[in-house]
Amino acid sequence: MQPKPTLLAFDTSAAHCAAALLLNGQVVTRIDEMAKGQAEHLMPMLEEMLAAADLTWADLDGIGVGIGPGNFTGIRISLGAARGLALGLGKPAIGVNGFDARAFQEPLPFTATIPAPREQSYAQAFTQNGISPPEQCETPAGPQKPAAILISAIAYIAAARLDDPVIRPAPLYIRSADAAPPRDPAPNILP
Repeated sequence: MQPKPTLLAFDTSAAHCAAALLLNGQVVTRIDEMAKGQAEHLMPMLEEMLAAADLTWADLDGIGVGIGPGNFTGIRISLGAARGLALGLGKPAIGVNGFDARAFQEPLPFTATIPAPREQSYAQAFTQNGISPPEQCETPAGPQKPAAILISAIAYIAAARLDDPVIRPAPLYIRSADAAPPRDPAPNILP
C-alpha cells in the first residue's frame, strides 16, 4: 500500500490566511481572519502548523495553493510563497482553483459561485458532460462553504494531483485588476 502524502495547503485569496496540513489521510486546518497583512502572517502561521505536528518543511511531499479567483494581491501572496517553497524544497506546488474547491465531493450537476466585487459573482458549472468556462455574473454569489472546508478541499485535491505532471501554479483571474497605471508621466532619473 502506497503511503499517504504529507501536504501543506494554503490560500490568501479572501480576507483570511487559510491553511491545511494533510497528514496520514487526516487534515488539520487553521483559518486566521484578516482583511490585510496576509504577507507578513502567512509564513509564521505555516511554521507554527508544522511545529505543532512535529514536522519540518523537508517532511512535506508537496504544497497545495489556492490560485483564485479572488483578491488580486492575496492570490499573489500565496502563489509567491508556494513557488518559492517549491523551488527551495524541491517539492511540487499544485495550484487548485476556487471552483474546484467548492465543487469537491458535490453531486453533479453543481454550479460553484465565488463572491466578486460590486455584489457580483464568478460562476462555473460542473456536469457529467464536463466543466463550463468560468464567467462573471451580475448576481451575488450563493451561500458559501466555510473557509475550513475550502482549504481542506484544496489540500485533498492537491494531494490527488501529486503524481500529475508538475505545472507551475498560476493565478486564475476572471477580470482585470481594479488598479490602473498612473496617469502622471514617469519621473526623470538623474545620473
